Amino acid sequence: MEAIGVGVIGASPTNPGWAIASHIPAIRALPDYELRAVSTSNRRSAEAAAAAFGVPAFDNYKELVACPGVDLVVVTVKVRHHHEMVAAALDAGKMVFSEWPLGRNLQEAHDLAQRAAAAGVRTAIGLQGRFAPAIQQARKLIQDGYVGNVLGTALVGSGLAWGPETERAREYLFDVAEGASTLTVPTLHALDALNFMVGDFVDVGARLGQGRRWVHVREDDRTVPVTAPDQVAIFGSLQSGATASIFYRGGLSRGSNLHWEINGTEGDLVISSNMGNVQVADLRLSGGRSTDTQVSSIALPDLADDFGIAEVPGGNTLRLYAQLAADIRSGTHFTPDFARARYQHEVIAAIEKASATGQVQKLVPEAPDRPASL
Repeated sequence: MEAIGVGVIGASPTNPGWAIASHIPAIRALPDYELRAVSTSNRRSAEAAAAAFGVPAFDNYKELVACPGVDLVVVTVKVRHHHEMVAAALDAGKMVFSEWPLGRNLQEAHDLAQRAAAAGVRTAIGLQGRFAPAIQQARKLIQDGYVGNVLGTALVGSGLAWGPETERAREYLFDVAEGASTLTVPTLHALDALNFMVGDFVDVGARLGQGRRWVHVREDDRTVPVTAPDQVAIFGSLQSGATASIFYRGGLSRGSNLHWEINGTEGDLVISSNMGNVQVADLRLSGGRSTDTQVSSIALPDLADDFGIAEVPGGNTLRLYAQLAADIRSGTHFTPDFARARYQHEVIAAIEKASATGQVQKLVPEAPDRPASL
């Protein structure tokens, strides 16, 4: 297979973000890909990107989408821009890798999933938590019967960014209309990893709370109103009949920022970290079964540095790219795509409705995922 030509929207070296930290290193490390273009929001940063990466750089994403050498368009900008940019790439017949969330709401996600299906192109959504070594190993142990039948799972985490203070550049995270909240980002990354390990929800109840009504913007010494939830409580039943609960709070805890248990008839697994963002956290796995009276550390598969990429924060993104290339080569569909993104946006909508009405919402699970293996 010839190298897949990649164009990255949102790769500014003058204001480095997630594209610089994970996407471009992964693209450059994997032989299946070749970086061929980048775009930024202005001419100065585009010129800096051209000098830094040695590829054509544009200050208008439409020029990148129109580039004949670009086969895969990667969208790594704020969620408010996803629909416009992803739609343009799909309409041009390009494959698309969009960061999560796919859209600001279910309507945008549904439209993009429909466009992708109509275009018949490969897509990928940045739900990379399922590629974490601890998640992969825990799923394998569960499938191999380590815990027996799963009785229930409970996860408590901290969302990091949604605390009492913020930077001006992250002020948008506290506006529910922007689509990037404690619910849609850290909670859904964790929820997707949970689904990958133990199955989708068949029903869900929820309570979305606002513990903080105002956030302090450090640079300006001002406060702005918070409209997005920063306390997220979810519970429900999984396909297997097991019970699941997830609680996320904005900011950090002085206690545990990620504690996740999977309890079964024969044993228990525990996933923990000092950071609550499952998709980029350094996750630890421990377990106990049979006559064990406590859990002990479980070794993880050595998936970290085969391509010169540090495990945190970019290792999971690299493995998602590797899986996408493997799917393209072999015709398989292990990579989470826009159909999966639409489903998870339906879960978000059900959570919001459950919180607003106080009534448990029914969900129709997707077909069970096959193991994502590299």
